[in-house]
Amino acid sequence: MINPVYSPSPERYDSGIRYRRCGRSGVLLPEISLGFWHNFGDVNPLANSMEMAYYAFDHGITHFDLANNYGPSYGSAEETFGQIMRKSFAPFRDEMFISSKAGHDMWPGPYGEWGSRKYLIASLDQSLKRMNLDYVDLFYSHRFDPNTPLEETLQALVDIVRAGKALYVGISKYPPEAASFAYKYLKDRDVPCLIYQGRYNILNREPQTDGILEQAKGNGVGFISFSPLAQGLLSGRYLDGIPSDSRMAREYSLKSSTLTPELHSTLVKLNEVASRRGQSLAQMALAWCLKDDLVTSVIVGASRVEQLEDDFKALENTSFSPEELDEIDEIVSSC
Repeated sequence: MINPVYSPSPERYDSGIRYRRCGRSGVLLPEISLGFWHNFGDVNPLANSMEMAYYAFDHGITHFDLANNYGPSYGSAEETFGQIMRKSFAPFRDEMFISSKAGHDMWPGPYGEWGSRKYLIASLDQSLKRMNLDYVDLFYSHRFDPNTPLEETLQALVDIVRAGKALYVGISKYPPEAASFAYKYLKDRDVPCLIYQGRYNILNREPQTDGILEQAKGNGVGFISFSPLAQGLLSGRYLDGIPSDSRMAREYSLKSSTLTPELHSTLVKLNEVASRRGQSLAQMALAWCLKDDLVTSVIVGASRVEQLEDDFKALENTSFSPEELDEIDEIVSSC
């Protein structure tokens, strides 16, 4: 049997997805973006990856978030996306907003990670080849490098845009002082920072407590949350313990020791709040991130289409009463 040529849904922009303006820019991002961190590498079936990518685009998700070392193995998520781009997405490239990053370990030797000009430019060149793209819409410095002059890292981003290899640039996981320097440096060179990517969820609120959210907004920079489900802790999978087929059971990026009795109790109580709202725990967790204008989009991962279907339902109610927010805060603070 030959699979038919992919044709996206004509109703893809009428499926309930909403778009938010990214800082002070012309870019609109879907409230939910699809991340290729896990489940899209060469250890995963290509057919499943394609099905999830198709479902996302068919329902208005235009933003696909990648990085050089996403997989596993390193580079393989970009290779998977490249196959999908070549086979199916190429005619619709201009409807898509594709991002990649460099900063973490990618290849051996002294030039395979961190923030040097050599590493960032070489990595993006490799990423473009893997993804079958002429340019990315957004390229990130994936983490702050305390040893490379920040001017070197940021000037590499400026030159990447001027070379036509990326339309916009962003930063990820930068401390507030470095972020402030980056915003000014990039703006002064007419390549303003589009977006800050940080870990933000009900359980981890560092971007809020460190002032990152307000700092980004004040500088006209968007904010996108990765790990809005706390690497699956807020997915609802761990309400009854550790499932045998879960990431935690495999000790893969989430240790079983993380699920302490106190944390389990917190998850159960949060699920009770979600149930009263008519939502699953995962839906409430995504809605919580999107409750105000400080967050432009949340990046979700998925291992099957059904998870994306569930995530979409979060958009049906992203409003919280003051009483609900206070209760959630109290539950989390007691953990």
